[in-house]
Amino acid sequence: MKTVGFAMCGSFCTLSKAMGQMEALQRAYRILPIMSQNTYETDTRFGRARDFIKRAEEISGSPVLHTIPEAEPIGPKGLVDVMAICPCTGNTLSKLALGITDTPVTMAVKSSLRIGIPVVVCLASNDALGASGQNAARLLNTKNVYFVPMGQDDPVKKPFSLVADFSRLEEAIEGALEGRQVQPVFF
Repeated sequence: MKTVGFAMCGSFCTLSKAMGQMEALQRAYRILPIMSQNTYETDTRFGRARDFIKRAEEISGSPVLHTIPEAEPIGPKGLVDVMAICPCTGNTLSKLALGITDTPVTMAVKSSLRIGIPVVVCLASNDALGASGQNAARLLNTKNVYFVPMGQDDPVKKPFSLVADFSRLEEAIEGALEGRQVQPVFF
């Protein structure tokens, strides 16, 4: 059975969707949960951090990795077969595109990419067609980085926002494991 590194960033309004996808994936994959510091520590109107941590640990049967030292060995020790960032914020997207490694999630991705492990980005960003757009384009052209198909969630009220179709995460993971980007990327 293959292992999915399931890295979660602070798109707090989509964390419940992400947990649902983690639960769906655990039927076919082992799950290694990873959280950014903000996700691990921040309570919001969308839920309490400790509840998301508890749910992730119950689904995966593993403690949530939430520090840079915990995330660093993921690649070198071959702990995962594929890394999924779900949800991936515009902030994390931009850091990855620019090679910035200052969170547990960016470290998990860097340690995966450095040994050729595929990375699947499940984007949820209010500025993906704005300030983060150039970084999304850079990652679309980066070896071993794959995207879950995405579209505008509210083009009238949030014209720069892009959100992945979370229900296609497993399809995108399967494609990434085969070295293939699921199409169309944008719907």
